[in-house]
Amino acid sequence: MTESLPKSLVVLGAASGVARAIAEEYAIRGWALVLAGRNIDEIKRIADDLHTRHGATCHPLVFDALAFDDHKDFPAACEAALGAQPEGVILCFGFMAEQSDAQSDMDIARRTMDTNLTGAMTILEAFAAVFEVRRSGFIAALSSVAGDRGRKANYIYGASKGGLTVYLQGLRNRLHPAGVQVTTIKPGFIDTPMTYGMKLPGPLVASPERAAKAMVCAISKGKNVVYVSSIWRYIMCIIKSIPEWQFKKMDI
Repeated sequence: MTESLPKSLVVLGAASGVARAIAEEYAIRGWALVLAGRNIDEIKRIADDLHTRHGATCHPLVFDALAFDDHKDFPAACEAALGAQPEGVILCFGFMAEQSDAQSDMDIARRTMDTNLTGAMTILEAFAAVFEVRRSGFIAALSSVAGDRGRKANYIYGASKGGLTVYLQGLRNRLHPAGVQVTTIKPGFIDTPMTYGMKLPGPLVASPERAAKAMVCAISKGKNVVYVSSIWRYIMCIIKSIPEWQFKKMDI
């Protein structure tokens, strides 16, 4: 009798603080993991740590969000590493620069869009094709509350995340008949290097560990859209309700 393989998951952008916390939540639950990212040395360290502390089976793989042409073959590489197709994929990578830098340097603006939107779409389309044929699986991706409404403080980053949110809406609509769940995650502020140096109200900032628990819970419940801190749902509801004639005058 062949021993059944454990449930398995691909984490894209696995070196980020949030991704590490998510990977640990699944490692504790006994899932086998593909940890993917550009910094393979760091990815290997994370994999070794999860194996040492939780006995998790972790496969580190190189993945570059900007290497679009390689994305179509990546699900097969994950299957080869795991010995089976993964149950799901969670996209955690992203890029955020200062708004002033993105405004003045189109290379930075393009990197923002290519990483957060184009790179996300090309890799998720590759996994979506596999899951759709199989008629099972789940896809989750970290978008942002910044994509709920354009503000002068971060509208280039917000545009990339707003595009990702709309993409995930369409993907959810497409994959629902195939039994594939698509979850859009809007973390708000998380205490990671991406938010270091920002003056943020304490109640609006979540730790990576708290955020990861909320995300994993939402995915397991088959949620469509989740705000990691529920207060952000109400904050953004208010912001989106402000009439445009008034909103354009606001320093926000």
